[in-house]
Amino acid sequence: MSAGIYLVRDDGQLVEMRETSYDTEAVLQTLLAKYPSLLAGDQVNPTQPRRWLLVAQEMGVPKSDAGGDWWAVDHLFLDQDGIPTIVEVKRSTDTRIRREVVGQMLDYAANGVAYWPVDRLRAGVADGGVEDPIGTAFGPEVDSDTYWDQVKTNLQAGRVRLVFVADIVPPELRRVVEFLNEQMDPAEVIAVEIKQYIGEGLKTLVPRVIGQSAEAQQRKGGSTGSVRQWDEASFFTELAKNTSPEVVAVARRILEWGRANTSRIWYGRGAELGSFIPILDSPIGKHYTLAVWTSGGVEVYFQHMKPPPFDDMELRRELLRRLNEVPGIQLPENSLTRRPSFDLAALTPVENLDKLIETLDWVRRLQQKAIDEAAR
Repeated sequence: MSAGIYLVRDDGQLVEMRETSYDTEAVLQTLLAKYPSLLAGDQVNPTQPRRWLLVAQEMGVPKSDAGGDWWAVDHLFLDQDGIPTIVEVKRSTDTRIRREVVGQMLDYAANGVAYWPVDRLRAGVADGGVEDPIGTAFGPEVDSDTYWDQVKTNLQAGRVRLVFVADIVPPELRRVVEFLNEQMDPAEVIAVEIKQYIGEGLKTLVPRVIGQSAEAQQRKGGSTGSVRQWDEASFFTELAKNTSPEVVAVARRILEWGRANTSRIWYGRGAELGSFIPILDSPIGKHYTLAVWTSGGVEVYFQHMKPPPFDDMELRRELLRRLNEVPGIQLPENSLTRRPSFDLAALTPVENLDKLIETLDWVRRLQQKAIDEAAR
């Protein structure tokens, strides 16, 4: 065991926490399922930290189109780019961590890529009981159908991530992981060492990514780093390229409304398209109304109107009616659980933009009323 780590209490007392093995592999497996951030996404990709969505524990892997499951991976996650991430957990005391686990993982990857239908992964995520798991995990700007298309594309291309997890990664496994990560493309192979430290009733977990050699990072640097963090300047620069000055002025007025009437402006991370979303944070939830895109479009976020009062379908229907009263906006009747869109150009007559702002003010008043009632 290595030397411990030290915690300083508020009273100035020092607590020495000693590195301690996990009682069983199941303990670490349970922790990963509950706290996916232990996979250290900020170390996997410091430029664009990986975020994780659990598909399933003990995810079955078939070895033919028609056959049943032949193996089961400990965990299957997806990241924000739709890359399937296969996780196998072993304690350092398990001798299989040195050789057998590598062969197992390659079997899982080769057959999962070939025989996992994307609908099965989608069903696994849906079993988590979250109404909008993609939006919840990765942000409301991520369209669910587009995301699952990306997952399918990644599977077809063999773009997967293999992750070996242990309390201690032995040197033999580390060398194999580094070698595979340098040779396999577009697949990525890494190990995550999650050490446990215990002392005086406290427990600390310290994850560390292993296997990203300089050569592998140079080869694959562009594979997951293409996502872009937008901001106000880059958003309006791109919008100006795609639209007219009049449309840019419309977007700026919507942004000004958002700054004055919501908690914050969230900018998207699209590789090619940028967006901004005014978000109202409250004790009853996050309130989304619309998103503005660098393509010159506006999405109305009916799909993400979870908190009161717009969990009420009748109020959503009234919002739809008010929007459709704006000349140039004609959203379909089946929009109430979706993300319908219209063109910013429809708002270039100032009276049309004024009518939209009036509607947004109406939405904000109802949201505030619901917030105030919940606080009583």
